[in-house]
Amino acid sequence: MLIDFEALEEITIPHLDGGEGAVSAKMYLDQAGKIIISRIPVGASIGRHCQKTSNDINYVISGEGKAICDDQEETLRPGVCHYCPKGAVHTIINTGKEDLILFSVIAEQI
Repeated sequence: MLIDFEALEEITIPHLDGGEGAVSAKMYLDQAGKIIISRIPVGASIGRHCQKTSNDINYVISGEGKAICDDQEETLRPGVCHYCPKGAVHTIINTGKEDLILFSVIAEQI
């Protein structure tokens, strides 16, 4: 199956999970989970939240930031992947000078 992110509508979510600013995303959803390309502007963040039902895998395409997962801080830069397993608590913050672009897979677990 091919997913054409260029053809998907971009949505903007203010204060995602209580974070700062707004996050924009192009998203494919089905019963198994979500596949997302997100854009976190400078100074914006995805708020601290628990991955209650899914694993969250975030590959950094461009930009810089940090993730805090279960109180462990990780530096985000192009080419690295932040993995937050089901049950863990995390946040993602753009600390760079340009948009932080992530390719994310949120795999639901039954």
